[in-house]
Amino acid sequence: MGTVLDSHFLALTAIVTVGYQLLFFIVTALLRFDKVTDFAGSTNFVIIAILTLALKGAWHFRQIVLTVLVTIWGLRLGLFLLMRIMQWGEDRRFDKMRDNLGKLAVFWIFQAVWVWSVSLPVTVVNASNKNPSIEARDIIGWIMWLVGICVEATADQQKLVFKNSPSNRGKWCDVGLWKYSRHPNYFGEIFLWWGVFVASTPVLSGAEWLVILGPIFLTLLLLFVSGIPLLESSADKRYGRLEEYRVYKNATSPLIPLPPAVYGALPAWFKGAFLLELPLYNPGPGGDPIKLE
Repeated sequence: MGTVLDSHFLALTAIVTVGYQLLFFIVTALLRFDKVTDFAGSTNFVIIAILTLALKGAWHFRQIVLTVLVTIWGLRLGLFLLMRIMQWGEDRRFDKMRDNLGKLAVFWIFQAVWVWSVSLPVTVVNASNKNPSIEARDIIGWIMWLVGICVEATADQQKLVFKNSPSNRGKWCDVGLWKYSRHPNYFGEIFLWWGVFVASTPVLSGAEWLVILGPIFLTLLLLFVSGIPLLESSADKRYGRLEEYRVYKNATSPLIPLPPAVYGALPAWFKGAFLLELPLYNPGPGGDPIKLE
């Protein structure tokens, strides 16, 4: 079907993403209904993947596989988060935004940038005329995606069951995968999107390799901005004075799943240098860092 606006669908996907996020922003701002925020973000990925595949019309096997993988991820996460927020009844992230249109707008702009940039690998693959034979990089990327989504989905379900149990009220989740990582769902999400990138590399050439900015942006976002830092700070404020929590935090990897006995025995410098135990993850009550001994 030729090209739409540009040869890699970059302008098209930007316009679609901004329009889709703007629609939900208006709903949120006017109705003060923020329960659809994560659903809007996750399903936007699905729209981009299917739209670019259909508009190109090449239907190469690699394009179909990556589109299906992104669609499965987006629908699974979007529906899970929507059902969870409907059950829990509120999203505390927006407590300070509901009455501040400027802050709310910044959040939605950031979400649009997140969707567009992280979708870059599948967007460029779907826009490509190249169709090399399936190779090891494709298989490795698909396997990475499979491992990542299994980890993410399992961790999400384990935490949901934990939080819904009255006996666990006021406790932090330390069951299942959460024994081995303080944020296994984020590990799964990062891993699967790096898998999508790896599976896109057989068709990349020249400036197209810049699609690596997608998984890099996602990784930096979860490590330094809206992912782990916010949740670590929240958990520290709630449990930071409890010795049991400090023991858990000292023995549990922040992201990469590892046996607690192994991680807990590692020196602090090694955790910080190689396993992402960053200083910003340890603000204790009153802003003081938690002393992990």
